Amino acid sequence: MTLEEVRGQDTVPESTDRMQGAGKALHELLLSAQRQGCLTAGVYESAKVLNVDPDNVTFCVLAADEEDEGDIALQIHFTLIQAFCCENDIDIVRVGDVQRLAAIVGAGEEAGAPGDLHCILISVSIPRPVPAPVQFPPRPAASQADPALSPQNPNEDAWKDPALEKLSLFCEESRSVNDWVPSITLPE
Repeated sequence: MTLEEVRGQDTVPESTDRMQGAGKALHELLLSAQRQGCLTAGVYESAKVLNVDPDNVTFCVLAADEEDEGDIALQIHFTLIQAFCCENDIDIVRVGDVQRLAAIVGAGEEAGAPGDLHCILISVSIPRPVPAPVQFPPRPAASQADPALSPQNPNEDAWKDPALEKLSLFCEESRSVNDWVPSITLPE
């Protein structure tokens, strides 16, 4: 049995509603992330962020038009970024319309936005490091624990977005049927 035959037996149907919902969620996420200053655009800029601080990257969008499919260098970059994202548990999707993506994030020379939208990362910011207490007081009962002294996940207070949660679920469902980098169509 080949991979194509296995993919033909997928148990999660690719319904139009599911795809439209993911496209709408991606649209909302891009706008929200741009407002929050959590968006990095460009293949090289994204590679720098992934190299320096991969723990703060939560979502990746790879975009290519039909004419970009023949760009071998871009496809190699995509392969490396996909592998890195999969290895670091970063959700990743593909979009086939760079022009629509540019319209959403407002790319253009007059806007001062970057021209390369082939890769977009959504990052979370960690507001503050958790200070270590100097003295350890006696441990209170669980119901009386002081939240300031409890250990925290570094991304617990990070920027959250309902659209990001929807897209994470979409990516998880896609991975369950061996679609590691699902394609999303952005709404008009």
